[in-house]
Amino acid sequence: MSDQQRVTVVGAGLAGCEATWQIATRGIDVELWEMRPQRSTEAHQTGLLAELVCSNSLRDDSSMSAVGLLKRELRALGSLILRVADEVRVPAGGALAVDRLRFAERITHEVESLPNVTVRRGEVTSIPDGGVTIVATGPLTSPALSEALAGVVGGKHLYFYDAISPILTAESVDMNVAFRAARYGRGGDDYVNCPLDREQYETFVDEVLAAEKMPMKSFERCVWFEGCMPIEELARRGRDTLAFGPMKPVGLEDPRTGRRAHAVVQLRQDDAEGRLLSMVGFQTKMTYPEQRRVFRSIPGLAAAEFVRLGSLHRNTYMNSPAALTATLALRGCEHVMVAGQLVGVEGYVESTAAGWLAGLAAVRRLRGQAPTVPPATTALGSLIAYVTDPQRKDFQPMNANYGLFPELARRLRGREKKEALATRAERELASWIATSDLGLRDALCATANS
Repeated sequence: MSDQQRVTVVGAGLAGCEATWQIATRGIDVELWEMRPQRSTEAHQTGLLAELVCSNSLRDDSSMSAVGLLKRELRALGSLILRVADEVRVPAGGALAVDRLRFAERITHEVESLPNVTVRRGEVTSIPDGGVTIVATGPLTSPALSEALAGVVGGKHLYFYDAISPILTAESVDMNVAFRAARYGRGGDDYVNCPLDREQYETFVDEVLAAEKMPMKSFERCVWFEGCMPIEELARRGRDTLAFGPMKPVGLEDPRTGRRAHAVVQLRQDDAEGRLLSMVGFQTKMTYPEQRRVFRSIPGLAAAEFVRLGSLHRNTYMNSPAALTATLALRGCEHVMVAGQLVGVEGYVESTAAGWLAGLAAVRRLRGQAPTVPPATTALGSLIAYVTDPQRKDFQPMNANYGLFPELARRLRGREKKEALATRAERELASWIATSDLGLRDALCATANS
């Protein structure tokens, strides 16, 4: 094929390999670039494709979690990554875990065996010309390619350090304790406020300081930015620092008491529908179990349902709502697509899902077909809708979670709600597959012959 009919995929992690498989099995030539082993990263150890570097677990495999549902959707969509993961899985209770070495070896063999895929080793330092390009280089994208991306999307739309505050469901907040208000009445009732008295605040500070923290990785430097300090670092500067920082109560009066609390934890609406709330200024290096324990000690959050927990780490990702279309193409440069963690999704499964969608979008673009995206009522569709919503401000990376799904027609809670959301998602995914020309037959035939 000519350069104009070829797809170049940069980065052979899970997203890049998934995109490559989906494109090549639909009959289109792919040139897949991987800089390892010629140039390694601080986190990788081998030159294999799709090397897992953070964990051997692909997380919960039941539909009671949105990531479990997302895996079921990817299986239905002919995902290479999920097929191989299922084949090399190891016992892990209700989670999908794999033998990491066998997994990477199998993916490498599957991709390199495709007759219309050329795997090239070496660093890509600029956006390739000609045809369609998918950039899937992950959170450790090299400085040269990061600079090239920044030149295309603008430096303000490419981030290199990730300061994430926890997000929880609005319905899990006890509004008999919390109250809605904005400081000095500016903005009406835009924030949900959880008030703490002096004793509760002192106990909270003690818990934050004593909580177990995540160790820094070897390729991360312990250099905090004043605008995104982890709360434990603020607490170490003095016991009242949080009360004069993200937990300052000034301009807020509890309508139930008519008084100002000693400190306040503010929750800000994170989605257009008001289903999700983010904890303002609560980025942290506490471990996930400790975050759940400590944050549920905050008045009003005893039953908090967290859809994402806080973190602060090195992570290259894009301001996707401003930079990408719904099919993960760069706005104004739509022959270039982005996939994997670069689009602001967290986790191996979510990265795979973004790779699958970018692969499909590349095929449809080359064939002159109209773009298509899965319904927002599915796990895949809800995640992509979140990361590409042009109305979203203060964007931060996100895992798949049921808080992203549109509401059901009737109000349900807990397990019953998740079961209903999963049932609706499976039904609407099946309808999308049946009514869209996704080329799944070609992909499945290639799978059967591999």
